[in-house]
Amino acid sequence: MLEKIKNALLSIFGGGSESKAKNKSGKKHSGKSGKSGKSEKSGKNKDKSGKKHAVNEEKTGKKSGKNKDKSGKKSKAEAGGKPGKTGKPESRHSAAADAAETVPPRPEKLEEVPEAEGKKRFLDFPLDEKVQYGIQLAKFKYCTPIQALTLAPLLEGRDLAGKAQTGTGKTAAFLVAVFTRLLSVPEPENRKNGECRALVLAPTRELAMQIYKDAGVLGAYTGLKMALVFGGMDYRKQMRELEQPIDLLVGTPGRVIDYLRQGCLNFRRSEFLVVDEADRMLDMGFIPDVKRIVNTLPPKGKRQTLLFSATLDESILHLCSGWLADPAVIESEPEHLVGDTIEQHFYTVSREEKLGLTLHLLQKYAGHRVLIFGNRKDVNIRLQRDLAKYGWNVPLLSGDVSQEKRIAILERFRSGEYMALIATDVAARGIHVDDVSLVINYDLPEQPEDYVHRIGRTGRAGKSGKSVSFLCEYGAYNLPGIEKLLNTEFHSVLPEEEWLKLPEPVKNPVYPGSSRGTGERKGGRPHSSSRPRSGNSGRSARGSLGGRHQ
Repeated sequence: MLEKIKNALLSIFGGGSESKAKNKSGKKHSGKSGKSGKSEKSGKNKDKSGKKHAVNEEKTGKKSGKNKDKSGKKSKAEAGGKPGKTGKPESRHSAAADAAETVPPRPEKLEEVPEAEGKKRFLDFPLDEKVQYGIQLAKFKYCTPIQALTLAPLLEGRDLAGKAQTGTGKTAAFLVAVFTRLLSVPEPENRKNGECRALVLAPTRELAMQIYKDAGVLGAYTGLKMALVFGGMDYRKQMRELEQPIDLLVGTPGRVIDYLRQGCLNFRRSEFLVVDEADRMLDMGFIPDVKRIVNTLPPKGKRQTLLFSATLDESILHLCSGWLADPAVIESEPEHLVGDTIEQHFYTVSREEKLGLTLHLLQKYAGHRVLIFGNRKDVNIRLQRDLAKYGWNVPLLSGDVSQEKRIAILERFRSGEYMALIATDVAARGIHVDDVSLVINYDLPEQPEDYVHRIGRTGRAGKSGKSVSFLCEYGAYNLPGIEKLLNTEFHSVLPEEEWLKLPEPVKNPVYPGSSRGTGERKGGRPHSSSRPRSGNSGRSARGSLGGRHQ
C-alpha cells in the first residue's frame, strides 16, 4: 500500500518538484499515509546527491538547469536562454533587468507638478499616459531646453535635426516622443522575429547601453519590447534577443549590420530612425555603415527620422538632406559649449604637487562621484598606484580594458560602489553616469574639444557640477587653445599649502592587479606626473613604469 502511494505521488508531482514545493511552503503534502513525507525527503536527498528521477528529469527541466549551473556546467541562461531564478542575467542587460525587476506598481494617478515660470512641464505635452508614468518614475518634472523645444515637432510626426551637447536631456526627449508615437498607432500585423518598429543608432557601446537603460525606465509601463545590440561581446546571446518582434532596438552600427547580414533583423516596415551623436559617428568613420543601414529602412518621408549632433556643420547638414524630409531644425543653447551649471576652476601646481591636490579633492568630495582624466595611460596607471598607497583604490578605465570589465566598472560607478574613477580621453565620450559632482583634469588635454567632452560629464540635465584643472609647467601650454574655443579667459590660482601636503601612507596598501609596467615603487615620494624628475635628493627616479625614465 505504501509503495502504491509513493508511486502515485511521484507520478503526480515528480520527486524533485515535490521536494521543491515542500521547500517553498514548509509543509508536507497530505496523503493517506503519514509516511508520505518520508518519500518527499528521500526525493530531496536524491536531488542533492546529483541523481535525477525519471519523472523529475521530464517535468522539472528548469530545476535540472539550475543544478547544472551550480555545478559549473553551462546553464540555459548561459547558453542564451532566459535565466532561471538562480541564473545570472546577461551582463549587457544587467542594469535594465534589475530595473525591470524593481519597477514599482503603476500608481493610481499621476502626481501633480506645479507650474513654474519659464519652465515647461512634461505634463504640458500630449504624451501617452503610460509614458507619463515612466517620466514620473524617472523623477522628471520639468523639461530641459532641448526637451521643451523638440517635443512638440516630434509628437507632430516631423523629422528633426537637433543640435545639442551631451547631458542636455536629448535622450529622454526622443525616447518619450517615440514611445508615445508607437503607442498611438496600431501595431503592424503578422510581425516576424527581428522585425523592428524603431531603431536608435549610437556611436559607442556605452552610449547605447545608457540609452537602453533610460528606455527601460521611461518605458517601464508601456509594455513595449526592447533590445540592445553592440559589438565586443555576447554575439549569440544578443542574437537570441532578436528572436521576437521588437518595438525599440538600440545598437551600434557595426553590430546592427552583422545581424542584418545574418537575416536576424528586418527594418522594411520600421517607422522611426534615431541617429544620436552624428558628429561622433562621422569622426569615428561609421557613416558608411549608417548609410547601409538607412538603405534597408523605408525611404525618407515614409518614416520619422531624428538626428542629433553636437554640431550642425556642412557635413552634418549634408547627411540631414539625404536622410530627413522637411525637418525641424532645433538648436539648444548654441552660444554655450559648456553649460552654466558647471563651475570651472584652474590651479597652478608643479608636477610633484598634483598628487597631494588630488588626495585633498578626493577627501573633500568623499561620498560624491568624481571623475579623473589624464592624457596618457602610463600617467593614469602611476596615479592609480600612488592613490592606492594612500588608501584610495580607484579603478582605471581606458580603451584597452576588456568589454566585460569596462561594463562592470561603469555599473559599479553608477551604483555608487565606486565613487571615483580614472579615465582616458578614449573613454570620455562613452561615460554616461548621472550625478558626477566633480571632474578633475589631472592633465590638461592637448585638444581643446576634449576639455569640453571631459567636463561635460558633470553638470548634466540642469544639475550643478564642478571641474578642477591642474596647470603644471607642461599643461599650461594647452590652456590658450581652450580659452580660444570657449571664448573665455580663465584665471589660475595657487592652492592652499595645506591642500598639497601628503598624508601618511596606509599600512599594507592594496595595489591594483599586477601587469606590465605597474610594479610598486621602490621608495621615495611618489611621482604623479608623466615625467618624473631624474633626480630627487638622492631618491630613485625609477618609477612605476618598470624603472624607465619618462
